[in-house]
Amino acid sequence: MAKAVLTISSKNYGAWALRGWLLSKLAGLEFSEKTISPDDPAMKAEMLLLSSSMLVPSLQHGSVKVWDTLAIAEYLNEIKPKAQLLPADVAARAHCRAICGEMHSGFASLRAALPMNIKAHFPNFKIWSRAQADIDRVLEIWRECFTRYGGPYLFGKQPTVADAMYAPVVTRFLTYDVALDKVCAAYAGRIMELPAMKEWVSQALQEPDDIDELDAEF
Repeated sequence: MAKAVLTISSKNYGAWALRGWLLSKLAGLEFSEKTISPDDPAMKAEMLLLSSSMLVPSLQHGSVKVWDTLAIAEYLNEIKPKAQLLPADVAARAHCRAICGEMHSGFASLRAALPMNIKAHFPNFKIWSRAQADIDRVLEIWRECFTRYGGPYLFGKQPTVADAMYAPVVTRFLTYDVALDKVCAAYAGRIMELPAMKEWVSQALQEPDDIDELDAEF
């Protein structure tokens, strides 16, 4: 099958792009990147949460095209089963899908109040109550996973789809100086130490493009 092409957006601002990219890396898929400029009106609308659909990431793999992040995850799990992107145990696999689905469709206040911006840092950022409720729920999910599966990742000894889905949240917590308990802070550090995450962040820091609407402290 032909080499895959992953269409992504800004590495500094693109939370969904990061998810699809990280999933592809964790799966061990060889792919090239096609980047849509943040100046593209449709791309900017998506990153500002003004779009009704997600344009990126989009994976073209031979004749197969998959564009929803969860669909990409399921596709990669099928073609790269040895990567174990989903847990082997049926109950754990159901749990993994549930918390990934919750991230996929929820946490609107967190997304709006704390947009992904890897290059920025806002110490003592004031978090409004609805966003804090979303943060509390994320941390509750993480703690439940650590208790049930023993860590160091959400579903045990290796990263899964769940870790890829929550990775952009980790960057948000660092950007906006979100207070974390010792266990969750250690997990955040572990995610940022993944070789793929280091690669993404390094490239994000080199991006020349800025989106003024996402660089303002509010």
